[in-house]
Amino acid sequence: MSLFKARDWWSTVLGEKEEFDQGCLCLADVDNTGNGQDKIIVGSFMGYLRIFHPHPVKTGDGAQAEDLLLEVHLRDPILQVEVGKFVSGTETLHLAVLHSRKLCVYSVSGTMGNVEHGNQYQIKLMYEHNLQRTACNMTYGSFGGVKGRDLICIQSMDGMLMVFEQESYAFGRFLPGSLLPGPLAYSSRTDSFITVSSCRQVESYKYQVLAFATDADKRQESEQQKLGSGKRLVVDWTLNIGEQALDICIMSFNQSTSSVFVLGERNFFCLKDNGQIQFMKKLDCSPSCFLPYCSVSEGTVNTLIGNHNSMLHVYQDVTLKWASQLPHVPVAVRVGSLHELKGVIVTLSDDGHLQCSYLGTDPSLFQAPKVESRELNYDALDTELKELQKIIKDVNKSQGVWSLTEREDDLKISVVVSLNLDSVSQAPDVAAGTDLVPSATVKVTLQNRVALQKAKLSVYVQRPLVLSCDQFTFEFMGIPRVIQCKFRLPLKLICLPGQPSKIASHKLTIDTNKPPVSLLSLFPGFASQSEEDQVNVMGFHFTGGSQVTLLASKTSQRYRIQSEQFEDLWLITNELLLRLQEYFEKQGIKDFACSFSGSMPLQEYFELIDHHFELRLNGEKLEELLSERAVQFRAIQRRLLTRFKDKTPAPLQHLDTLLDGTYKWVIALADAVEENEGSLLRAFARLRSATHLVILLIGLWQKLSADQVAILEAAFLPLQHDTQELGWEETVDAAVSHLLKTCLSKSSKEQALSLSSELARPKDTSRLKKHIALLCDRLAKGGRLCLSTDAAAPPTMVMPGGCTPIPESDLEERAVEHDSPEPFTSHKHLVAETPTPEASPLQGVSE
Repeated sequence: MSLFKARDWWSTVLGEKEEFDQGCLCLADVDNTGNGQDKIIVGSFMGYLRIFHPHPVKTGDGAQAEDLLLEVHLRDPILQVEVGKFVSGTETLHLAVLHSRKLCVYSVSGTMGNVEHGNQYQIKLMYEHNLQRTACNMTYGSFGGVKGRDLICIQSMDGMLMVFEQESYAFGRFLPGSLLPGPLAYSSRTDSFITVSSCRQVESYKYQVLAFATDADKRQESEQQKLGSGKRLVVDWTLNIGEQALDICIMSFNQSTSSVFVLGERNFFCLKDNGQIQFMKKLDCSPSCFLPYCSVSEGTVNTLIGNHNSMLHVYQDVTLKWASQLPHVPVAVRVGSLHELKGVIVTLSDDGHLQCSYLGTDPSLFQAPKVESRELNYDALDTELKELQKIIKDVNKSQGVWSLTEREDDLKISVVVSLNLDSVSQAPDVAAGTDLVPSATVKVTLQNRVALQKAKLSVYVQRPLVLSCDQFTFEFMGIPRVIQCKFRLPLKLICLPGQPSKIASHKLTIDTNKPPVSLLSLFPGFASQSEEDQVNVMGFHFTGGSQVTLLASKTSQRYRIQSEQFEDLWLITNELLLRLQEYFEKQGIKDFACSFSGSMPLQEYFELIDHHFELRLNGEKLEELLSERAVQFRAIQRRLLTRFKDKTPAPLQHLDTLLDGTYKWVIALADAVEENEGSLLRAFARLRSATHLVILLIGLWQKLSADQVAILEAAFLPLQHDTQELGWEETVDAAVSHLLKTCLSKSSKEQALSLSSELARPKDTSRLKKHIALLCDRLAKGGRLCLSTDAAAPPTMVMPGGCTPIPESDLEERAVEHDSPEPFTSHKHLVAETPTPEASPLQGVSE
């Protein structure tokens, strides 16, 4: 809030729901009275033209009826109003009004009134120009050094300058490289037009160069005719300001020098007439309009700058001299002489608040009362302090600063999953002709003791599972917090009973410390043959078409899971462990444990990683090729458009055939990109399943606790969705490298190594596969996972049949090449209890 306010001299509100911009305000003696008093001309986008001559009885009066000299509805939106010598044969001032498709020049005159109603004003149309292009803004001046008259230059929305010599049209020129029009001004000293292009640079064009350049309305056949018909439009000078400009104003202080003032989005520039920067000022607030004017100090210039904080700043060069508060955000500011008062500041807002003000202050009449001096009573102060602390403590309690147990009791989430599938499938977006997709109903119940604020329930499931609705919002009032609840979905949702298969490419064996359990009691809903056959062997048929076979040994305490696809083993393996744990807990047996004694299937896991990475590379290549063909397609379109616009027919030179072939190529590449994205999604789902399986086997193999398994899951499963910008490979490589250089490091030197902070797509997956194998080797040698960065390096333990270390330097690699046993040969001696899984493969999360 400013200490100083702009003193309101006269103000009014124009119309209702009308809009205005910086070109809609002008001050001039438009009726040619010759008494030196300006009139306020305002045009609106609704087409209303108003002329005011304010003369309040006292400061701060509102508008009176006689202050409005003229109000006319011109129907078309008014983009800009200017006053100058626009009519030939006379040097009197006339009003130019720019519409989107028309330029009108009016004569404003007044008739002395003989009655109390006062004078009468009217406008008369002198001439008008219908524009072939949509106008943006205009400027005027004595182009070419003409005397006694002003010429008008209009800039169109497509970057064309149209020059009018009063009643006649002179010529039109396209600005080179124009994309969007910018502010336009004319410098009479250098006889040039100055604008700011869409390239964010100030450009100056000489009027003589524009006049002798090639006409924009003519088309020529050959390059020789183009060279013979006119000169090329060349810019006089340019200056890159690095931002878009809001307005341009040119001030000539004498015949020898002039300055170009440019108001940018963040800076204010003052340039010499040759394009050199005289000074610039970085603005603290976003500006909305400005107006340079002459200063009383020689060699300096004053500038009024309005901003979006409703402030009007007065700068002398780059020094802030005054700041005043306005009641609105100005979009246009002018200075003029009104009612024998010089230097009145006129501001206009975008919603029609027109105000005439001057700078000043009101004296402060407030005097602070004298403070009574008294002795301090420290006992009373201590008592008051204790009371205030008690009040603060009670307020904190009432606002939710409670213990965690109390907060958990305030809101409870319970989930009930139907054991039976829906009789009528509720699966969304199922293509016609496909097999029926099963669905299951989940009931979520919220119980709260206190009022809640806008409770949002989100449900998440892993691909390829989908939800019919995953977001629910409830409008309550209260304290924001997050509570999660995990639940398991029925196995029948994605697999059905199938025929067991004896032949399989991938097999896993899980050892237990208890006698085998009948598979019918573990999977009661998957019986497809006689009960005798189902005791030791059971088949599962996934909805996607793959088969998984589960076998229970009759003599040993082992279970075997086998399938043709490696990633399909995870779901049945994890479900088997969960159901075994629940079965023995119901029997009251608490010492049940599982272990994995086979070799780690890293080779199969690495094949899935390579396939996923290959699809990522293929997607990037297809997108680059699609971008190149799209550029080629647009270039051919431009060539054809040029041929079709030519008045003289010319052969297409097989451009239409090339366009058709390029179009088919673009469509084929787009289909290939879409198909590759679908393949990438499926590959990522398979990779996630295989990753879950590898983490599960590592946990069984090395007897990892639940916290250590959670660290592995955070490292190997950091992303829910895979993208081209941030992929699974570089993210997992960074996480695994961090574990190897912190809690799994062999020495303090490795801990001192710094990791790169930038995640970029690697060239191949060899480094990632080395790090994953090295992680397994460090765990096999006694390494333990923890989040503490200052943990000591674990001691090296040599175990029979352990993992071969993967070298991380060239010297170590050459030393290992001579004597390297086969990695992961056998781990039958390693037995670990199964960790209690926190989530099922068919699990959802609601929060």
